[in-house]
Amino acid sequence: MKCPFCGHADTQVKDSRPSEDGLTIRRRRYCPECNSRFTTFERVQLRELTVVKKNGERRLFDRDKLARSLQLALRKRPVTPEQSEQLVTRITQRLESIGESEIPTQMIGTTIMDELKKLDSIAYIRFASVYRDFREAKDFENIIDELGETKK
Repeated sequence: MKCPFCGHADTQVKDSRPSEDGLTIRRRRYCPECNSRFTTFERVQLRELTVVKKNGERRLFDRDKLARSLQLALRKRPVTPEQSEQLVTRITQRLESIGESEIPTQMIGTTIMDELKKLDSIAYIRFASVYRDFREAKDFENIIDELGETKK
């Protein structure tokens, strides 16, 4: 693996261990060229996913983009970075396990909302407001009512 500090192509693994969720391998690496240390994470990828947008455009699934959008929804919520990473992994695995290599954006959004609903209702509402393109306060009332009905 290439060193992120100096670009040297030959770094060494000093320590490997499974992450807390057991779904990734955490590796501590060392660069003999600049003596820097850094961490990498290795995870299983079942298949290459292609996102099919509403307009028919196709793009490669970007796990980091998913993580960034969830980070916005979870901002200032009592969710640890580990929980957030586990959420991204769960969503990605659910999408990969569908068995299709092309996933419509609607399916991705629904999967995200299902997982957020279980984790944090405020983050769920935040995400829903963007995903469903809320235009007025009534939209918020409706989703809060939906949440109340599912909790009963």
